[in-house]
Parts: sequence; structure tokens; C-alpha cells
Amino acid sequence: MVKLEYDKEKIESLIDKIVERTMRMDLTWEWPCGVAYYGISRAYEVTGKEEYLDVMKERVDKYIDLGLPGAWTVNACAMGHCLLTIYEATGDEKYLDILMSKIDYLKNDAIRFGKNVLQHTVSANNDFPEQCWADTLFMAAFLMLRVGVKFNDQELIKDSLNNYYWHIQYLQNEDTGLWYHGYDNIAGDHMSGFYWGRANCWAAYTMSQVGRILPEAYLYPEFLEIVGSLNEQLSSLKLLQTENGLWRTILDDEESYEEVSASCGIAAAMIEKGNPLYIEYINRSIKGIIDNIKPDGRVINVSGGTAVMKDRDGYRNISKKWIQGWGQGMALAFLTDVLDYDRIRSDGAL
Repeated sequence: MVKLEYDKEKIESLIDKIVERTMRMDLTWEWPCGVAYYGISRAYEVTGKEEYLDVMKERVDKYIDLGLPGAWTVNACAMGHCLLTIYEATGDEKYLDILMSKIDYLKNDAIRFGKNVLQHTVSANNDFPEQCWADTLFMAAFLMLRVGVKFNDQELIKDSLNNYYWHIQYLQNEDTGLWYHGYDNIAGDHMSGFYWGRANCWAAYTMSQVGRILPEAYLYPEFLEIVGSLNEQLSSLKLLQTENGLWRTILDDEESYEEVSASCGIAAAMIEKGNPLYIEYINRSIKGIIDNIKPDGRVINVSGGTAVMKDRDGYRNISKKWIQGWGQGMALAFLTDVLDYDRIRSDGAL
């Protein structure tokens, strides 16, 4: 019987080091911190180590004392993930109040277009009119789903699933199964039209979570669209894995560099999928990703923040020199899923 090949003690040690190195970063209340602390939240949930919760809570408290941003954006809503975990662990409603202010923003104030689709926003300005980006699924739609399930808010669940549905329609190429980075509803195109690695990470990872956390997911028609989308995407992504167990920043461009944050999210989605056919690809990723973690817990070869770039070179020339919150967070998401693999079972649909 084929099984995951990993050293449990080594993985646990790496998680320790990544959490410690992440907490040395001067991350602010924005999406890099949101993804990083999501990873720490997962590490706490899977390992049960209270020290992970404690260091994250202490830093969040400091942010609160210093003063939070006066207005939210889609990207800044990513911090809601750790707030939900801290609230669930402590029962302290000050974290819930901030979380629900983000949900209120997404429900009532965030810019929408088309069939109530969230426009991707990174500032108080209307930077990207009527554009949807795959990033929004992690920063907002996945958060809305988690909160909707937590409080049995069917309206919020339906809003989340509606955003999954329309992001699939706008961003996935049915012929290839792969996802474009963004879609411009005004121009009716995918702008430069590249299959960016991290966009596919955001899509695959968040879609893989729906059947895991949504009770009786099969009763929601949108879930069946998510099932089909993820099936097609992963069946294509497995063919694009490099010999090092990673994926490239432009997935189908052999001259593009291997990018670790995308690789972590894609491999984690394969774990969450629960399909034994993916074990060989996950095993390759375990080695490839571990090879990109420094002894001090710094995850390397992670591309910097990336807008929908104008051309191929725009993506290929994004620096991968520096430590990034999303690299730390997605590495933690992947490694904790490795530890949790024996608990994860296919839901019969995904």
C-alpha cells in the first residue's frame, strides 16, 4: 500500500522553526500577515501546541492596541482567518467583533459587479474596476464560508459559494483545467492571460476546503461546480509538476522558475482532496518543499507580491529573494496537512 513518505519528528521540527521565523517578521495588518497567521492557526489546530496560539494572540493584541486600519479591503480581510481561530480557542468576543466587522464589510460595503461577485481590492481606491482575481477566494470567500459555517449563517454561506461559482466561470479554462490570474469584466478578457502558479494555489487550496468544512455540502448546487472545477484543475496540475516536486510561477512555461508558495498550496489541495492517486505527487512535493526551507525556518524561492502582470517577463522577473508571509503560511498549511493526512478521508464527492 502506497503511503506518504515523511519523518514525523522532522516535520514537527520544521513547523516549530517556521512559526518562530514567521513571528520575527514585522508583518502588518494585511494579507501577507493574514496568510502567515492562517498557517500558524493550522499549526495550532493540528498539533495542539498552545505556544503557537499564544505568540499569535500576543501579536494580534499588540496590533489592536496600536490601532487597526480605519477601512477594510478584500486583501485585509485575510486577517479574519486567525481571528476566527483565536476566538474559537479563547471565547473572547473582542476578536469576534473585529472579525464580524470584516464580514459586514464584505457583505455590505465591498465593491461588487456582475452576479454579486466581489471585486478584488487592495486599497481604499478603486484600483481594479470590475476585476476578479483568484486571490479573493482565499482572502474573502473562504473566510465567509468558515464564518458562515461557524454560525450557521446560510445567507453568508450562499454568498461565499456564489463567489466560488463565478470565480470558476471567469477564471478557469475548461479546456486546460488551469486558472488564469484575473478577469476584467469590462474588457471581457483575462488581461495578459497567464496561468500563474499562486493563482492556481489560491483556487485549488480553497476549493479543497469546501467539502471538508461545509456540512451536507452536496445539497448546495454550487458545490457540485466546485467539485468539477477542482477535479479538472488537479488532474492538469499533476502533469505540470517538475522533477523537483514543485510547480512553476507560470505553470506551463518551462523557462519560469519553480515557486514554493504555489507548490505548497497545490500540494496541500492534493492532500485535502483525499484521492490516493495523488500520493506519488504529494511525496515528491514533501521532498521538494522541505528542500526549500532553511534551517532557521525561512521558506525560500517564494515570489513577491504579484499583480496581474502585463506580459510573460512580468511574472518571470518577480523577485523570489526575500522571505514572504504567504510563503511561510502556505508552507505551514502544507506541512500540517502532511501530519494530518491519516485523519483526512475523501468525502466521496471531491
